[in-house]
Amino acid sequence: MLRKRKETKRTIRFGAVFAALLLGAGVCMLGGCAAGDRTDGSNIYILYTNDVHCAVDETVSIPMLVAYKNYLKELSPYVTLADCGDAVQGGVMGTVSDGAYPVEIMNQAGYDYAVLGNHEFDYGMERLSELIGAADAEYLGCNLTYSGGGTNALSEVKPYAAVKYGDVSVAFIGVSTPESIASSTPSVFKDESGNYLYGFSADSAEIFYETVQKTVDQCREQGADYVILLTHLGTEGGSKPYRSTDLIAATAGVDAVLDGHSHSVIPCDYVYNRNNEPVLLSSTGERLQNIGQLVITPEGTLVSTLVSEFPEGDETTAAFVEEIQSRYEDTLKEVAAVSKVALTTKDSNGIRLVRSRETNLGDFCADAYRAVSGADIALVNGGGIRTELAAGEVTYGDIIAVHPFGNALCVAEATGQEILDCLEMGCRETAMETSGGNNAAGECGGFEQVSGVRFAVDTSVPSSVVLDRYGMFVSVDGPYRVTDVEVLQPDGGYAPLELDQTYTVASHNYLIKEGGDGLNMFADNPLLTDEGMADYQVLITYMKEHLGGVVGSEYAEPQGRIRILSGEDEP
Repeated sequence: MLRKRKETKRTIRFGAVFAALLLGAGVCMLGGCAAGDRTDGSNIYILYTNDVHCAVDETVSIPMLVAYKNYLKELSPYVTLADCGDAVQGGVMGTVSDGAYPVEIMNQAGYDYAVLGNHEFDYGMERLSELIGAADAEYLGCNLTYSGGGTNALSEVKPYAAVKYGDVSVAFIGVSTPESIASSTPSVFKDESGNYLYGFSADSAEIFYETVQKTVDQCREQGADYVILLTHLGTEGGSKPYRSTDLIAATAGVDAVLDGHSHSVIPCDYVYNRNNEPVLLSSTGERLQNIGQLVITPEGTLVSTLVSEFPEGDETTAAFVEEIQSRYEDTLKEVAAVSKVALTTKDSNGIRLVRSRETNLGDFCADAYRAVSGADIALVNGGGIRTELAAGEVTYGDIIAVHPFGNALCVAEATGQEILDCLEMGCRETAMETSGGNNAAGECGGFEQVSGVRFAVDTSVPSSVVLDRYGMFVSVDGPYRVTDVEVLQPDGGYAPLELDQTYTVASHNYLIKEGGDGLNMFADNPLLTDEGMADYQVLITYMKEHLGGVVGSEYAEPQGRIRILSGEDEP
């Protein structure tokens, strides 16, 4: 039986410092289902992060996070710290240690719970199992499945954790995105024969929702007064039907969802569940933009907000982080080249474009793959270009930060049809507008930055890409949005892409071999280069050997390889 939620007051009392931190932050309050007022009168504080991607000293630093957590511990004995995925990959610190350094820092910070984001799988199941074993945080995931007969690398991941705060019980349930298979490395989830061993209860959206609902019901039946979902699902349209908002609408009995994956900044929002009851939804952005904070008051009120400022940092944690950084600092500071221009992923308003538009950094990366490999065409997924390069000296650390995932150069033979399908798949979310408020719009991690090819995208044509249940490409069941595809010729001119002609395509193993971002059209193709040079070394080699150590003015602006049309534009 589900525990009936009691009506409670919506008032809340805060200390002066706490109230000051909330000013201007955006606060939601929601009546909860308290089992009775806590006799000690203490708030329950649930702090959370998401999509940290190895960051330690961004808007919020790890020392500040720890200092703020310690401050709350002075106010209440009930303080919990959780991460909602993508913590250990996506930055230099993770790349040079295969995730070990971020885990050490999370241990120092005192994380209690964590969820597997899609990028936790990037190091492979064996390494992920080692990282889970090394973490002090308990990893949670109610929708993870294993169908093999051998060792389950994720056996230590539990569906949920129940925590007693005085006389109140709170259940934390982990939920990982089914998009992990396509947006990490698909082969990681398979056995040697290519059969999927690991999954996310996503044979259908209904099964996904039912899996979570059963766990919620189990927690309620075991006496949970509150159920909090720690999710790595996101709110972007391309993630439908596995968005956090979809899950809330299809379930009941959840009080709040703390989310990650789409890098959204959501101080607080109300999303209605299948019983038309409001559920709190919050997400902190990315790379420590904010600390998320959910408060459960003694009166049973839930309060959601984001915190981005605190007047101090924890000195012990700061020293620990500095020691970690010193382990690889010298190598990363070495200058590899000089750039006369800033190579960017964003527009002048700070809106990320690299996943929906050609950028000058995208041109540079794709040119590097094509020049170093000698291939006809190069493709670099926008989701794999993680940061920008400022004008001036470019260090090894700067370059590794652009390509932090440890992929390797691959060259494959591919037909024109396969190349067209790849571009169509990557452009299926592309829209005329690039901004949706403060966030980028029309994004897709598989949007390809290109070299040796140019094309147009007609955004007035609805995408007819067909995906399988794992998010992998199946076919295009209608008109193509991608048009006017032309291939660079030896004389510098362009000729139309021939669908039945074979070309050589350079990228990395994530795309060519693993079918990353669901782009599986090259997976069985003949390989001319099989995991050669590391991805960041490709960029270094291009700078040093092909550009003479100087990135020049030819990269000052995008070079016109991808045109975005509205349907009214001339082709």
